[in-house]
Amino acid sequence: MPTAPTLGNWIGLYALGLIWGASFLGVALALDGFGPVSIAAGRIALGAVTLGAVALIARIPLPRDPVIWAFTAAMAILSNALPFFLLGWSQQHVTSGFAGITMAAIPLFVIGLAHAFVPGERLTRAKAMGFAIGLVGVAVLIGPGVLTTTGSALESLARFGCLAASLSYAVGAIVTRRCPQVHPVAFGVMALGIASLVMVPLALMVEGVPANPAPVAWGALIYLGLLPTGLATLILVGIIRSAGPSFLSQVNYHVPVWSVILGVVILSEDLPGRFILALVIIIGGLMYSRRKPVQTAPAS
Repeated sequence: MPTAPTLGNWIGLYALGLIWGASFLGVALALDGFGPVSIAAGRIALGAVTLGAVALIARIPLPRDPVIWAFTAAMAILSNALPFFLLGWSQQHVTSGFAGITMAAIPLFVIGLAHAFVPGERLTRAKAMGFAIGLVGVAVLIGPGVLTTTGSALESLARFGCLAASLSYAVGAIVTRRCPQVHPVAFGVMALGIASLVMVPLALMVEGVPANPAPVAWGALIYLGLLPTGLATLILVGIIRSAGPSFLSQVNYHVPVWSVILGVVILSEDLPGRFILALVIIIGGLMYSRRKPVQTAPAS
């Protein structure tokens, strides 16, 4: 059962909001020198090395339980390999701000999934209504005729690629919560290690060795590996196992805001009004879903 969030959980939540919000800027910059599969593989491998070093220094052993390895394998695909690739590919055709806003849909998926798979997180009337409101926001965000910001022929498909990444993250959060007790660092090392074994060979086969990427692209890739992937995986696992996936899903109030701000300020991206409308509707639905029922006084 999830416990009441601690001060450390809240600090970690806000830190993740900024770290992940900046990751969309990082992907946009890395795409100038790397393909989407190479970006996913590079950030995962760097994250695995980072957490592996932490595990060695702290002498944290990896568990031998095959059940835990099965859960970490699922997280490796659902929370790392698949969404990283989907976002990298999609950001070739949509803005970083749009990609960040779609992350606000993660809690919508978590609400439904947690009802079925996480004890103590049943679907209430408020959650159901909030889910419905949020879906309206998603429809506004990716619906026909909404976006003409990049002019790419694959822009419409890329919108759904971003949304598919959100769904993958949500399923990964549920898998992480359901995993048997394991040290967060060990869990992160295992997940990123497995994801590396999948993505690095795939990147070499599909895209080959990158040809002289610019220093900015290298810097962006290193940032993606060390912070949004390596450090963030450690924080993510710790929060989910302590306070639950629904609490962690609140980070998606912050991620879209940071992604939009950084995209506009640094990349000079356009900010269509429907972006803002969609974000307000989605966040409004999420806030409503967390609405506490009114307590009525007992009759005297």
